[in-house]
Amino acid sequence: MDRLTIDASPRPLIDGVPAISALGWGMWRYHDDNVAAATARSMAALEAGITLFDTADIYGFGHEHGFGAAEALFGRVLAANPGLRDRIVLASKGGILPPIPYWSRGSRLIETCEASLRRLGVETIDLYQIHRPDLLAHPAELAAALDTLRQQGKIRAAGVSNYTPTQFAALAAHMPFPLISIQPEFSPLHTDPLFDGVLDQALERNLAVLSWSPLGGGRLLGAADDARTQTVAAALDAIATRQEATRAAVAYAWGMAHPSRPIPLIGSQTPDRIREATDAFKVEMTGAEWYAVLVAAMGKPLP
Repeated sequence: MDRLTIDASPRPLIDGVPAISALGWGMWRYHDDNVAAATARSMAALEAGITLFDTADIYGFGHEHGFGAAEALFGRVLAANPGLRDRIVLASKGGILPPIPYWSRGSRLIETCEASLRRLGVETIDLYQIHRPDLLAHPAELAAALDTLRQQGKIRAAGVSNYTPTQFAALAAHMPFPLISIQPEFSPLHTDPLFDGVLDQALERNLAVLSWSPLGGGRLLGAADDARTQTVAAALDAIATRQEATRAAVAYAWGMAHPSRPIPLIGSQTPDRIREATDAFKVEMTGAEWYAVLVAAMGKPLP
């Protein structure tokens, strides 16, 4: 059977900014107060060829520095490294407001984005995404807010995170410009996007897929503590052994092999592990091996 290969070529996404890399770096654990260490992590991602940097206003909530901490820290890194901003595609998200929890109606979404801009110390966010759907918000209201932000030059493009295909379609129907991304949870431990229409819609509309928790929230990194994770890890290890690769690299490659070209958001805050993520580009697997991982994840044979 033909081997699957990973397309590592950069992908044009937004006019006027660098093409996005086949891997992204996610900042949901990026919320301490050490600017030097934060800069080292950021530079490790850039040195690895990663140009997509993904953050959100809520990153840091529940930790010492609180809501907005990740954006504020990265803002300090950008201020200390003036050339960095022009070398990356900066993505952020808003619309979760503890303790409500989801609030992106009308002017609130505009205010949320403006607060992110202040924390980041930038004039424009390249890709601004609604973090989770506010079930009480009319999509026309959201579309109008995103249009206002774009016309004011505060965002270049928009997308959504954790939306169902029908929620995406409802918002897209009211948008005066196209949504360009979807951000689902997707990994060998969370395969729903393969079956719930998310990845099918991405192919239909040519959306960038930014997959969060591509290592199952870190569960695929260490010793598995449940039977399902153990089975999936064993299927990944079978490929890793043959390829002389790490389990993490194979997990990233497994997701990236889908024709929608999902972009795993690397969550590591360790520079060496950030750099090692590019080993995913070297992994080759057969279609049979890819499906073996899926069967392990499903816990039952394919129909």
